Amino acid sequence: MKNKIFILLLSAVVLAACDKSKLNPNPQADLPDAEAFATAARAQQQVNGMYVMMKGSFYYGSRFVVYGDVRGEDFLNRTNNGVTGLQTWNFSATPATNEVQYVWRDIYACINQCNIVMARIDEAPISDVLKAQYKGEASTLRAIGYWALLTLYAKPFADGAGSNPGVPLRLAAEYSTGNNSMTRATVAQVYTQILADLNYAEANLPLTNGSAELNVTHVHRNTAIALKTRILLGMQRWNDVITDGDKLVPATAPYQAATGVQHRLEPTVAAVYAPPYTTLESIFSMPFTTLDLPGTQNGMANYYMPGPVGALDYTLNTTAAGIFSNTGWKATDARRAFVGTSGTSTVWRKYVSNPHTDYVPVIRYAEVLLNLAEARVRATNTVDLRAIDLLNAVRRRSDNTTLFTAADFATANALLAQIAIERRIEFLGEGLRDWDIMRTMQSFPAKGTAPVVAPTASVYLWPIPQSELFSNPQAAQNPGY
Repeated sequence: MKNKIFILLLSAVVLAACDKSKLNPNPQADLPDAEAFATAARAQQQVNGMYVMMKGSFYYGSRFVVYGDVRGEDFLNRTNNGVTGLQTWNFSATPATNEVQYVWRDIYACINQCNIVMARIDEAPISDVLKAQYKGEASTLRAIGYWALLTLYAKPFADGAGSNPGVPLRLAAEYSTGNNSMTRATVAQVYTQILADLNYAEANLPLTNGSAELNVTHVHRNTAIALKTRILLGMQRWNDVITDGDKLVPATAPYQAATGVQHRLEPTVAAVYAPPYTTLESIFSMPFTTLDLPGTQNGMANYYMPGPVGALDYTLNTTAAGIFSNTGWKATDARRAFVGTSGTSTVWRKYVSNPHTDYVPVIRYAEVLLNLAEARVRATNTVDLRAIDLLNAVRRRSDNTTLFTAADFATANALLAQIAIERRIEFLGEGLRDWDIMRTMQSFPAKGTAPVVAPTASVYLWPIPQSELFSNPQAAQNPGY
């Protein structure tokens, strides 16, 4: 069994393409264990396989992103379809709910492929520099996986400074189910590993991958730095967010990374979500093509668009709870162009391709700017002028009729509230809403028939999956399930 690792665990990974830019399937299959890293081409194939696994249908194949949005208050469920996230939307998920089990499965499959690469890449006949780069790619994707797991299955770091149970911290390459039994590391321990992975990646990834396509679809040094601003924000390490944010954001406008891939905001927000999806704003995205689609009932457009493009499972919440109704989000804001109608429903049209070839954003430069702005305000507890400039950069890209000044904010909290509003508008449909609610220990607001969910409620986070509890008796269930 052990000498057939790709049949046993990751048969899809064996089909990962040598075409690194598109990750299309390759008909070669069933490489014996001893040959998996025997040549430079095969080693690259296994690295590409990590990205293939990240595009699993319940991970960045769209569903993880959708769940991150619909747990929040900005979308209403239209179809009452239990297959497409109803229990997540209304906070009735159980350990046996499909998404609870399959998100866990897809993310840990990706993490294990990263672990395999890190454990085996030294066997490959490639340079030490390239080995370190591949390990840096693996460590970055592993870090994203553990962050994604924490956002759904564990209490936020702010609750007890990370002392609550997190998830099993699996760092070894596994080729069988023999080592399943493992206790849950604390939230703080998992975050410590995430930062260690991203710090290693920053030191070993290349400054650039050589093309616009590869700079978006594969990680590089600035990807790791950008992700650290997200992680450190969640850990409330404000000064560290500033330190890393300043690596990518100059002191004054125009804001553009000075080294590595020269990330910046696109002049128009529409360009970020239009082919070829390879803008300098897109720090890291998951690519899809007509030969490499997310699959049935997957793809961002499937959830948010009406037929024939999608099933329109979720519409915009046009009540006072939803960001759609925020009076500061002006009708002339270019992001309002993503709003459409279908019958009596208000539709979010950020993803519109049919078939579903929209790239799925993992992190954008706009987030780095707003992460840095928030950290500066929280670190100083002042109406920080640079934070206002960063906020204006994102707002005025889409709405040049608005210019925030210090006079608009009586307190630091007022400025933080406006940054939070900007995040809701800018990242609508990109899966960050539940992260923003939970890391700041807010309640999930009521929406439609779904109730308010306080941080003390058991359903504030997902249960540990039934499948994990069956195979791992040491993994304690979250309280209340």
